[in-house]
Amino acid sequence: MKEIMRLQIPTLALFVILSVSIRTASASEPSPLAFVADVPLSGSAVRFDYQSLDVTTNRLYLAHMNADQLVVFDTKNRSVIATLAGFPDVHGVIAVPELNRVYASATGDHKVYAVDAKTLKIIAQAGPIHYPDGLAYVPGVKRVFVSDEHGDADAVIDTTTNTLIKTIPLGGNAGNTVYDPGSGKILVAVSGKNELALIDPASETITGRYSLPGIEGAHGVVLDVSARLAFVAGEDNNKLAVFDLSTQRVLGTYAIGRDPDVLAFDPGLKMIYVAAESGEVSVFQENGKNLVFKGKIKMPHAHTVTVDPKTHLVYFPLEDLNGHPVLRIMAPADK
Repeated sequence: MKEIMRLQIPTLALFVILSVSIRTASASEPSPLAFVADVPLSGSAVRFDYQSLDVTTNRLYLAHMNADQLVVFDTKNRSVIATLAGFPDVHGVIAVPELNRVYASATGDHKVYAVDAKTLKIIAQAGPIHYPDGLAYVPGVKRVFVSDEHGDADAVIDTTTNTLIKTIPLGGNAGNTVYDPGSGKILVAVSGKNELALIDPASETITGRYSLPGIEGAHGVVLDVSARLAFVAGEDNNKLAVFDLSTQRVLGTYAIGRDPDVLAFDPGLKMIYVAAESGEVSVFQENGKNLVFKGKIKMPHAHTVTVDPKTHLVYFPLEDLNGHPVLRIMAPADK
């Protein structure tokens, strides 16, 4: 078992940065997002990575990558519940409510950790995985698929035994791995090949490869399951592709911020958020099979984003504002 470090965050320091470090690309352009709150986070002022929201418990799990910590945040009360230590270079995280577990990829020791969501204790480790990054859970087969980014593969973990059972070669760097409930398949962005690989979770084999013309360095992926669309970001040419899952073709590409990383989709409002390493967040809204650009804003280190589908609030963990990490909460400006 790894040590759990619980931390109380003083409410005193709602930093004097609320209106600082938010700006649109031009002062004349309206912001697509409105500021709601900055909430102090635990840990040091270092890089965050992926997030995962469990809407059944209102818990947001934050991978505080360079602090080697998993932060558990209560979105209802807007406070840190716990800070879990012992996740070396944590990158990916996914909450799995049906198992009462959370899985986190620790690149520092080439493993994926299973955490009991009730006790917040580490209950198992699976690996080795060369460079575990993004995670996706598949119900039914009860397996977690892991982007092995620099291992050019997707790794498969059986959640009944919490063991690594297979490594699926992709032929290129693994970007984000996502589960598509519409088809029951796993989709993986393959960077070097600029394609989406389709994996059958039951056979754990690649059953399709789809080209992404107009995208270079395919990395971030998010789905609109009901519309049968995938949105794929190219980190090498700063483009967002709309990919039709029914016809397996790219419908169009759109300019986004430099070096895009994490994407989020609000199924109720049909809004897409693209967070980039440059700190630029691009916001789009679906209009049929096309996207309408709503605007962009810049925030320091805003390369990871998640959205609550119930409240439509958008969350950005920012690593360093006046020497402290902060969770910035925003809302669509025209909601």
